[in-house]
Amino acid sequence: MKKYHTERLVLRTLEKDEHDLLVNYLERNKTFLAPWEPKREQSYFEAENIGRMLENECKNNELGTALSLYIFKKDSDEIIGNVTLSNIIYGPFLSGFIGYKLDHNLEKQGIMTEALNKMIEIAFNEYHLHRLEANIMPRNIASIKVVEKHHFEKIGLNRKYLKINGKWEDHWTYVLLNDVDEGL
Repeated sequence: MKKYHTERLVLRTLEKDEHDLLVNYLERNKTFLAPWEPKREQSYFEAENIGRMLENECKNNELGTALSLYIFKKDSDEIIGNVTLSNIIYGPFLSGFIGYKLDHNLEKQGIMTEALNKMIEIAFNEYHLHRLEANIMPRNIASIKVVEKHHFEKIGLNRKYLKINGKWEDHWTYVLLNDVDEGL
């Protein structure tokens, strides 16, 4: 298990047998997250399916092709969100995609800013990535504010990029470069 601490949070991976923690989070936030995610059938939220999803996450975490961290307040064992580094590509590209979501009643408290700050630190200092990319729907103002606080640069619009809640949605692409290795 990988575990990281910030001022107020614990970010850690989950094991397959912790599926109940994730089921609780997803059920609690089902309505809130629906406009921002692919359309989900009820079977998606079942413990068996979540367990399989966690098993795949564990494999990807071990392979170094992704890092899925679940967010907890330091004084709680309830998931309040997650931040992911996915589709990690090594070699000359050294890049990965950032994604995140937060409990519906915890917005505008700086929690995601704090969690994303830690993930950026991990991506650049532990995984030695050069480039992080986030793709965000233009109407998702809260997510845009989070990446802008971290100085991600908006580089373009991807038309009909992902099918979200049954509809093809445009996404802005934001990029953050790790300039530490420039000139090497």
